[in-house]
Amino acid sequence: MNPRTTALRQELARRPLVCDGATGTQLQLQGLAPGACGELWCVEQPDRVQQVHRNYLAAGADLLTTNSFGGTSYVLAGHGAGARVREINVAAARLARAIAGDRAWVLGDVGPFGGMLEPFGDAQHDEVIMAFCEQAAALLEGGADAILIETMSDPVEAALAVAAAKSVGAEFIFATYAFQQSASGYRTMMGTTAAEAVAAAIDAGADAVGANCGTELSLADYEKLTTELVTAAGAMPVIVQPNAGSPKLIDGKIHYATTPADFAATAARFSAAGARIVGGCCGSTPAHIAAMAALLKR
Repeated sequence: MNPRTTALRQELARRPLVCDGATGTQLQLQGLAPGACGELWCVEQPDRVQQVHRNYLAAGADLLTTNSFGGTSYVLAGHGAGARVREINVAAARLARAIAGDRAWVLGDVGPFGGMLEPFGDAQHDEVIMAFCEQAAALLEGGADAILIETMSDPVEAALAVAAAKSVGAEFIFATYAFQQSASGYRTMMGTTAAEAVAAAIDAGADAVGANCGTELSLADYEKLTTELVTAAGAMPVIVQPNAGSPKLIDGKIHYATTPADFAATAARFSAAGARIVGGCCGSTPAHIAAMAALLKR
């Protein structure tokens, strides 16, 4: 077993860990155009990508996430880079690895493939599995310590991604879903409950489960959702990465209203509810992570 992965398991059992925050919005602050392929910056603007990692490490993050959320061949093909999966994902992992050193672990980030699986869509399971295998293998080659499969809505897709990562040698796999409020509680876009989502990921071989992103969920919602996830996960570690509030368009720009202090206070309640890893998603910044780390690591 990779000694860094062994150390990750040991440290996770010892104390709560702090994950980093949003990548896309941080790259946009450095000049990435909205809608542009941020993953290409791993090879075209590596210094700017590394600055994001450096900022989160300085903020106290124990886990750095690679800039590879849209790194499958399906998503990259939409930017004319479908044949560059290995190049981009290896680069993404190496950039994070160089900054993390022995101070943090690197999570190889895998997002949704961007389509719908059969029978709801045209994507065939075996082809999607191959795409996830290709990406996860490249992230591990580049030095990722674990694979983070995130922002999933379909438990079948999440399970395929987990199985794919496991098949190419991932020794620790996080699986997180995006939830939204419904008349019957918190569910994914596919109508999956927290308990169903967690069960699908665990059955596929995930080592930690949880939630990130989320549509129109307040921090209070995330706190309630954390309790559901911890109950469903049993002894499995839970990771929670909320948005910094709901985005609002002000003067043509997206703003997130949650302050670092409020974010940190709520994150401490996630930890008290049983979450073992806490970080941030859309709109969260190094300032949010620093405030959270200061509280959780006291």
